[in-house]
This record gives sequence, C-alpha cells and structure tokens, in this order.
Amino acid sequence: MSRYPRIDLSGALVLITGGARGIGLATAKAFVAKGARVAIGDLDAALAAEAARELGAGVTAHALDVADKESFRAFVVAAEEAHGRPVDILVNNAGIMPNGAFLEGSERIDRLQFDVNVHGPIHGMRIVLPAMIERGHGHVVNVASLAGKFPLQGLAVYNATKFAAVGLTAAVRLETADTGVSVTCVLPSAVRTELSSGIDLGLLPTVDPEDIADAIVGSVRSRAPEIAVPSYVGLATKTVPFVPEGVFRAFRKLVHDDAAINRVDDAVRRRYLDRVENQ
Repeated sequence: MSRYPRIDLSGALVLITGGARGIGLATAKAFVAKGARVAIGDLDAALAAEAARELGAGVTAHALDVADKESFRAFVVAAEEAHGRPVDILVNNAGIMPNGAFLEGSERIDRLQFDVNVHGPIHGMRIVLPAMIERGHGHVVNVASLAGKFPLQGLAVYNATKFAAVGLTAAVRLETADTGVSVTCVLPSAVRTELSSGIDLGLLPTVDPEDIADAIVGSVRSRAPEIAVPSYVGLATKTVPFVPEGVFRAFRKLVHDDAAINRVDDAVRRRYLDRVENQ
C-alpha cells in the first residue's frame, strides 16, 4: 500500500511551469484530458494565454519567471485564487539548454541555467510544500533529464544543473517521506522540442513531449522516486560506473555524444539560443 494519499485528478489543481510549449504544453493537455484544472505559468505570457484559450475552460495562464521567487509566489497565489482551491500538483518543468564547448561558455548564461533549472524548482517547492505538508496531501514533479545521470559533451553546465536537480529531488523526497506529500524526478532523454532543435542527435534515443507528459501524469498514481523516459536508458545509466572508461569512450564515439558541439545546424539552433540569451 502507498504511504501517499490518493490524488483524484478530476478537479485537482495542477500548476505547470514552462507550460506554454513543449513538454509543459503536452503535460497541460494530458492533465486536462484527465479532468484536472490547470494553471500554466510561463515567461512568455502571451503564448501561455494562447495555450490556455486552446485548452479551454478550466485552464488559466499566468506570467512567470521561475528564477524570481516572488514571481513564483505570485503565480501560485493567482492560480489558487483563479481556481478557488489549493495546489494539488506542481510540475516544475521550465528549463533551458544552451549548448557549446565548455571553454567558450558565457558566465551570464551559466548563471541563467542554474537560476532556471535549479533555483526554479527550489523556489517552487519552498512555496508550495509547506501548505501541502500541512494538508498531508500533494505531489511535486521535477522534470530533470537523463543528462543528470549521463554527461554529454557540449552540455557541461546543463549537465551540472540537471545533476543538481536529481540530487535536490531525492533529498527533498527523503525530508517529506512521512508527510503524505510525494516528490518525483522525471528524467527524459533527448526530447523532440525546441530545446534540442538544430542538434543532430544521431543514435542517441529521442522521445516526444507526449511521452514525458504521460510519465508525469502516471507519477501521480505511482509516486515513484524517479522515472526515466525511455525506461531502458534509465536502467543503462546504472551500469555506467562499472564500465571501463576506454570501453565507454568508444561507445560514446559510436553514438556521437559530441553532437551538441559538432553536429549542429547553426542557423536552426541560433533561433533557440537567441531566445535564451534575451531572457
């Protein structure tokens, strides 16, 4: 028997950060299909509003900068007021993935990655968890990445943020273990969204946003500590420490693990990087 009280998705309030596109939007659609009420938070407020209109009644859109704790707090307050109920589920999905050789990186973009990918979930959990714990009911999903288990060339700082997100989630889950509130880490492989646009991922496994959305919705039932998508890649990461470095380097070359440096369509990638740099 689960130690966590069941969450009925019909009428539940789900908050999704970065919900205007990609994984966030697919997740919003998946929760709406289950009868949940959804609040989309996104830095692009106009795109969030458009998404909410398309998803219909029961969905609201809110401006949100996850790197700003007060912006996150305002999002939570506005969502609860709009829907007339407390948060049942928080999905910390917002994230950015600049790519390039480590020695050519920008300190400002490095800090932005930590602000969004690490401090975003920190802010969200510190804001919603106290009330969830008081009620003895709630669920948080932190969308990290298999890059938080499996480092890749050209994504060194992104890897660092996702390793941090994995550890953060695991530790907070331990601290909330006896409160009735669960915390799950979802670990996608490369997802076919704007985040990886312009990078030829070759043999590296890729998935669709809907696959991640299904895993997020499924976590409300399973309350699993970690969910890798696809699952076989999650299992593979557990064997990595036992593989000799020379063997593993040969495997990395075979699957082109340098794709984020050497297999990039610069014109396509530039559109995403420009948006990140203008945040």
